[in-house]
Amino acid sequence: MMENENFVLLWKEHYEKIDQTLTINKQLLRNMVNQKAETELQSLIKLKTTGIIAFVFYLLALGYILFYVCSHYSPAFNYFIVSFAAIFIINVKGFSDYIRHLFWAKNINYDGRITDIQQQLSKLQLSIINHSKIMCLQFPFWTTFYLSGNWFPQSMGWTYVLLQTMVTGSFVYLAYWLYKKHTMENLDKKWFRNMIAASGGKSIMKAMEFYKEIEEFKKEN
Repeated sequence: MMENENFVLLWKEHYEKIDQTLTINKQLLRNMVNQKAETELQSLIKLKTTGIIAFVFYLLALGYILFYVCSHYSPAFNYFIVSFAAIFIINVKGFSDYIRHLFWAKNINYDGRITDIQQQLSKLQLSIINHSKIMCLQFPFWTTFYLSGNWFPQSMGWTYVLLQTMVTGSFVYLAYWLYKKHTMENLDKKWFRNMIAASGGKSIMKAMEFYKEIEEFKKEN
């Protein structure tokens, strides 16, 4: 009887040690993943900070040009004003996105629950995709800003008018196609990952992959 009790106690002690080891390993893995994710997002924070500064100068330049042209208004400037106004508005939206992304990236609580961190990263990833989607809408306007009401279309031959229509139409279709393709479902496509990488999508995907390591560790143990 005593031998059985000793055997049970030994097994209990053995399993307690295993549980302690697993707990320590989980914590060590959690700390390592947090450190790796935080380091990865530091590159995102630097990218967004640099982008915000660039946006400020870019918007100031666009705004000044737009203000100058409007203050010297002529019907000949209609194409330019409409095109630059659309580009300016889209980039203001992009500027606000960068500020929001920076704020979210800096306020991730790495000491919180893993599911909460994953939700924050998913929200950031979706916002980056939506940002890239909206920025694509400016493409067609870069094909019309140089037109003038003084000579287009009335003073141009049908060949040039047709060519201009085809070029602008092609960019409208490209913008529409890219707009529709900017979805979470397309993250498995390399070209799409490369496209959103410029806005910080790559850092988010890497950080999310790190936290999958913890889930896999839990499943294995």
